[in-house]
Amino acid sequence: MNAWNQQGGQPPYDPYHPYGPQPLPQPVPRVGVFRRLWRAVGPIAVGRTVFRPSRPGRVDDPVVARMQRIRTAVGLAAVVWVMVSYRLVASVGDFADDRVDQTWNNVLVLAVTFPLAVGALIGAARPPARRELLRRAARPLGSVVAIIAAVALFPAAVLTGLLDGRFATGPATTVITAVVALFMVVWVLPFVVYGVGMSLAHVFRTADIHETVPPLLALVLVWEMALIDVFTGAYEGVPVPVRILLLLGAPLSVTAVALWELRRLRVGHGLTLRAALLR
Repeated sequence: MNAWNQQGGQPPYDPYHPYGPQPLPQPVPRVGVFRRLWRAVGPIAVGRTVFRPSRPGRVDDPVVARMQRIRTAVGLAAVVWVMVSYRLVASVGDFADDRVDQTWNNVLVLAVTFPLAVGALIGAARPPARRELLRRAARPLGSVVAIIAAVALFPAAVLTGLLDGRFATGPATTVITAVVALFMVVWVLPFVVYGVGMSLAHVFRTADIHETVPPLLALVLVWEMALIDVFTGAYEGVPVPVRILLLLGAPLSVTAVALWELRRLRVGHGLTLRAALLR
């Protein structure tokens, strides 16, 4: 029986290590300059700053976020099933193009709806709240401008002939053209993709204005898109009952989640739109 077992299963006392053997210090992994720079000013890092709400003291309910992700996943699965079952798209690429167009249309409608809805809220608020809400609206408005400006760079580059090499008339201009084209592909494109997703998920970071604004704006947006689908003849070729289900499924589910979120904010956190407007 060794000394360890004689002491009741405990290791022998070591005056140099009274608390037992200490783990060796692990080397700190080195991060290159390029990686540090990318983490600081890369498209995702900048996108987080531009498109995610960041107001101090803002209530961020993870249960609501989880419910929204579940609703989005179920809705997307339903659309995929209908598209495949009724052969509304010829290929996966066509389906992806359709979803990209739908997502961008949502962003455009939201960009138009945002200033009107926020302007109406600010106009309905009492003067002390009006000044505060107007101040808070600066960053959400900046996120709208950022995504529109970033997307506008691509048609601008095509219309000016930049991507076609129109300005590459010498060695210096050729290098500049190549650098600009590479920047648009490596930085601007990921920024746009990330920004579109975050703009829809966080409703143009309008929680920075007040926690009740995102669900209210989501309500308005989803019914606007439903009306657009009705007038543009979306889901043609689908049986009428299934088409009605698709047209009303998203608005009704978003409405249910938004009303539940508003109730959770009121009951769990004491946040209401009337209180934000000082009414």
